[in-house]
Amino acid sequence: MSGGATRMEKDSMGEMSVPATALYGASTQRAIINFPVSGYRFSREFIRALGLIKWAAAQANHDLGLLDAHRCALIVQAAEEVIDGKLDEHFPLDIFQTGSGTSTNTNANEVIANRCAQLAGKPIGSREVVHPNDHVNMGQSSNDVIPSAIHISAAEQLKKRLAPALEKLHDALETKAKEFWEIIKIGRTHLMDATPVRLGQEFSGYAQQVAYARERAEKAIDILRELALGGTAVGTG
Repeated sequence: MSGGATRMEKDSMGEMSVPATALYGASTQRAIINFPVSGYRFSREFIRALGLIKWAAAQANHDLGLLDAHRCALIVQAAEEVIDGKLDEHFPLDIFQTGSGTSTNTNANEVIANRCAQLAGKPIGSREVVHPNDHVNMGQSSNDVIPSAIHISAAEQLKKRLAPALEKLHDALETKAKEFWEIIKIGRTHLMDATPVRLGQEFSGYAQQVAYARERAEKAIDILRELALGGTAVGTG
């Protein structure tokens, strides 16, 4: 989104010139300038997880009576677009940035708030409807949002991609173990020939190790279900 028309956005740190059509705001633009480190952007899975967190937080805050129904509905709709990948182009930040991922959490807040403004018929950059920090980020902090997004995206990919792939690999190795059962070869220990062993036995061992790996992946999913949301910043007050 470099070049072309721009607009001025202002936050607590001052004014920034932002591409006119960008849904992110001053803080994200500042991070673009400050952290041009690797060129690697956050994955689709991670951005989806950010959307899920903002979607759930809005509804939780509404249930607690902290967020009115109109703002909640707008945030939920905008967050669903983030979840579905419709707003990925508005998440331009490098993966190497501030330690707690503050810039990316703010990026999500700004994108959702500005999309809410559009949905409400207001210009991008207008905060009178939904404020990125006061409403989208209500009850949250980069210290809990970013670790939670990592947990969610990792758990989803373990379940959707890694576990099924390991199962296919296990089945293929078991098939080969049966196919190679009658083949006898020399075993090797310490870089030397040892006693004879069935090639099928070797492949059976490979299959079992993959089965163990799949079990560990499934156990990791259970651990990753515990989220840091609500912890906010470090300290006792």
